[in-house]
Amino acid sequence: MRQIDIDSLSEEELIELNHKVVARLRLLSQMRSHCAMLDFRIGERVKFHPDGSPELMGTLTRYNRKTVTVVTDSGQHWNVSPSLLSKIDSSATANRKPDDAGVVRFPDRSAEK
Repeated sequence: MRQIDIDSLSEEELIELNHKVVARLRLLSQMRSHCAMLDFRIGERVKFHPDGSPELMGTLTRYNRKTVTVVTDSGQHWNVSPSLLSKIDSSATANRKPDDAGVVRFPDRSAEK
């Protein structure tokens, strides 16, 4: 690794170096997040455990810049870091009751016309 003698740098040079370090750290973090996102697919069943709440299960619906959007079984939308998600194995979804089949009923709009 190349050595940088920060004692010889001026205040302006130190500020510039700081900005470059912060930008590089952000890039590395985004790359890690992006790689974690690639482990999941849109429509895949996932679970996560938010602080102070029970574990939630839902369907991954969207990739965002740093997070993914998960729609829980109760209909809530959560933006979750991919590193906090776990895949739900197919045997867990196969053991669900038929009334939990994940079918969403839309209201009958024919009466509105």
